[in-house]
Amino acid sequence: MIDMLFDLDGGTLPAAYSIELWAALLRQVPRLAEEKSVGVLPFRATENKDGMLLTKRTKLVLRLPKTLADHTAARLTGSTVQLGTTPLSIGRSKPRVIQPYPTIHAQQVTGASDELQFMDDIRKQLSEMGIEAKLICGKQSAIKGGQQFTHGYSLVAHDLKPEDSLQLQYAGLGENRQYGCGIFIPYKVISGLTED
Repeated sequence: MIDMLFDLDGGTLPAAYSIELWAALLRQVPRLAEEKSVGVLPFRATENKDGMLLTKRTKLVLRLPKTLADHTAARLTGSTVQLGTTPLSIGRSKPRVIQPYPTIHAQQVTGASDELQFMDDIRKQLSEMGIEAKLICGKQSAIKGGQQFTHGYSLVAHDLKPEDSLQLQYAGLGENRQYGCGIFIPYKVISGLTED
């Protein structure tokens, strides 16, 4: 697996953009639908009352098998996809190797709406994968779009061995990778703070 980063030029997207974005990407690269492991990382952008404001630094990041990387880059680079009334111009791409970090997090992992049940299910999934990790469950969230509605929690996994970190980033957890769910990225920890 590898991350492909694409430059973007666009304005303000609706806050619930992920389902529309995936549909638009499939129109450009139908082969993405054939690979269940493909994911679209949530945008890092500023939210306001109108939606999500894309800055010059906002990137479209796809996590996908290396075998799909060149094909996807060729089909997306220089294209424009339509999200509602907003055209989104996709620019140059570059690959980013996924690195093992001891602490990683996902913005949303789909699962049970009850937090205790959710955590039990996550521990079971990690056990089946042979991954040992300490977990911190974050806030509950939902993705809405058309007739679809998914909910889950943000999740931090820490004290990971390098091989477990890579495996979890490659495989993800839960469903709906194409909508940004269950995709783990490095969690930046502020160190050097002391408790008084």
